[in-house]
Amino acid sequence: MDVRTESPTRDAAEGATPDILVASGVDKIYRSGAQEVTALRSVTVSIRRGEFVAVMGPSGSGKTTFLNCLSGLDEIDGGSVLVEGKDVHRMADAKRSRYRARHMGFIFQAFNLIPVFTAAENVELPLLLAGIAPREARARAEETLDRVGLSHRGNHRPNELSGGEQQRVTIARALAGHPAIVWADEPTGNLDTETAGTVMDLLRELNAEGLTLVLVTHDPAIGETAQRIVRMRDGEIESASHTT
Repeated sequence: MDVRTESPTRDAAEGATPDILVASGVDKIYRSGAQEVTALRSVTVSIRRGEFVAVMGPSGSGKTTFLNCLSGLDEIDGGSVLVEGKDVHRMADAKRSRYRARHMGFIFQAFNLIPVFTAAENVELPLLLAGIAPREARARAEETLDRVGLSHRGNHRPNELSGGEQQRVTIARALAGHPAIVWADEPTGNLDTETAGTVMDLLRELNAEGLTLVLVTHDPAIGETAQRIVRMRDGEIESASHTT
C-alpha cells in the first residue's frame, strides 16, 4: 500500500520531485540454517519530501526492519528503494555507506554515543568520516548543537549529560550532515515522559522547517502527531493514512 494518497503538489507542477523515497515490492527474509522468516513482504510505499511519517504496529510486525531496509542499513531480498531517485540497493557497500552519511540521518533508542568523545566530537565524527574538512565539520557540529539547545554542553562527555541531552546530541549528529531524510527508531523509548515530550517537540519543529522524518514508534500519542501513519502487521503494510 502506498503512503501517498493525494494528487501531485505544487512542487511537482513546478518540476520538483515530490517523492523523496519510493519503495516498490520490497521483500526481506531472515535465514538461519534451514529456517526462513519473512520480515517484509512486498512493501510498496512513497514518502513525500518534508513529510513526517510514523511507522506503527505490534511487536514483531516489521517496523524496525522497514526502517533498516528502506534506509539501506540492511540488504533486501527483492524489490527496489529509490531515495532522491537513487537506487540504494544497487550501490556497492562502500558507496551506499557514503550515500547514507551524506544524505541520511539516524536517531535510535540507544543513543550510540562514543563515551570518550565530547558532544561536539560525537556530532562531528560522521562528518569527518564522510570526507568533510575538519574545520567545517566542527563548525557544523557547533551550529547543530546550538540548534538543539546544547551549545553550552559541547565540551561535555555523554556521562556528564542527562538522557534527554544525550538524545539531543544524537539528533544534532543526525542533522549535521544536512540530510535529505532522517530515520528515527523509538527515539523516546529510553526517556521519561517530560523529556520525551521535549524531544518530540524539537523533531516536530524541525519537520515544520522542512525536514523529512520517518519515525518508528509504539506510542499512539506520538503517532497521532505525525502527518501520516503507516501501520505494519506480519511484515506487510496493513494501512497508510493521514492522521487528520
